[in-house]
Amino acid sequence: MKAYVAGVGMTRFEKPETREWQYWDMVREAGTAALADAGISYDDVEQVPVGYCFQPSTAGQRAAYELGLTGIPVYNVNNNCATGSTALMLARQLVEGGAADCVLALGFEKMKRGSLGGGGADGGDFATSPVARHYGVMAARHGFEMTPPTAQIFGDAAREHMEKYGTTEAQLAAVAAKNHRHSAHNPYAQFRDVYDVDDILAARVVHRPLTKLQCSPTSDGAAAAVVVSERFVEERGLGARGAGAGAGAGSGSGLASGSGSGWLVEIVAQAMTTDTEESFASGSCIDVVGQPMSRAAARQVYERSGLGIEDVDVVELHDCFSVNELLTYEALGMCAPGESGKLVESGATTYGGRWVVNPSGGLISKGHPLGATGIAQVAELVWQLRGTAGERQVPGAEVGLAHNIGLGGAAVVTMLRAVRGG
Repeated sequence: MKAYVAGVGMTRFEKPETREWQYWDMVREAGTAALADAGISYDDVEQVPVGYCFQPSTAGQRAAYELGLTGIPVYNVNNNCATGSTALMLARQLVEGGAADCVLALGFEKMKRGSLGGGGADGGDFATSPVARHYGVMAARHGFEMTPPTAQIFGDAAREHMEKYGTTEAQLAAVAAKNHRHSAHNPYAQFRDVYDVDDILAARVVHRPLTKLQCSPTSDGAAAAVVVSERFVEERGLGARGAGAGAGAGSGSGLASGSGSGWLVEIVAQAMTTDTEESFASGSCIDVVGQPMSRAAARQVYERSGLGIEDVDVVELHDCFSVNELLTYEALGMCAPGESGKLVESGATTYGGRWVVNPSGGLISKGHPLGATGIAQVAELVWQLRGTAGERQVPGAEVGLAHNIGLGGAAVVTMLRAVRGG
């Protein structure tokens, strides 16, 4: 059975403590937008997976209850930075498996200011951290410095890439410059300032070679997606409405008119992978931060969908740090190993190039509320594939790919395709 995204919504991603709101307020805003975008009510929803990392158990219920009290199952999901895409994957599996015809995937995060700790969601010590093995690989090769640990492990991956392939600091900065430039047209983005490569390089160093403008910030925000079955589509006539009721993507309101968008987006294929021996055997931070997981997930998606990276028009990928965008280019097959720096420098991953990568601004500039990120990526792709992304629209976009990764680890790759209404 096929699964379709019928509606999406999100809040603006914001610096923590910017607004006096609670996580359930965020979910009410994003969830209401997604339901209105799909043209349905919460009474139509049969199950709700909710992703988050920094709230206690059953916070998913507390958040979902803002949308309705209908007694349906609510699942609390935590998979580190891949939490949002994991919630979406559960929604798709429920629909494709015939367990439900309409599922609402929610993701949110209310974070604290400052860098993330290295001990997991509660900021605990490394001895009990679920990523202790990952940081152990880093420490064995590079030592351990008094810098934010996530910046260190990705920064060390960048150093390895530079040493092995000749990647330059300017190429790393080009990733961030591109994504900051893209976010200028995204009303949902935490940052909308434009910087050039020199600005990126001149920013404060967090962990060499990564500067502050190459690192994703802590963020507050929520995102939501309505996933429905073919049967639900046929019964409600979702594919027959004319386009135009609105995702609200260009306006920045995040709210739809309530009559639905008209155009569905099919989840053509999706895969999640976790760490294998390959992540740890080499002792390389490039492997331990997830490139093998991403490569395996992409391979599975290409095989299941019958589509390859050459068929993709627009990509939202997990640029938690600039180097991870380069590593992901290689994992997705956009270039050969070691060629990613040249790829971004060539302009192949921005408007006018072969692909547009992170038109939203990505994690670096749009923001990174962990539980919401994976669903927000799909929201952006849905708007792109509908042709409703406003000033950041990728011309003629028909196929999109999302990539979301979390240390510990999980990588989720999702292939999406536009389905035009009649």
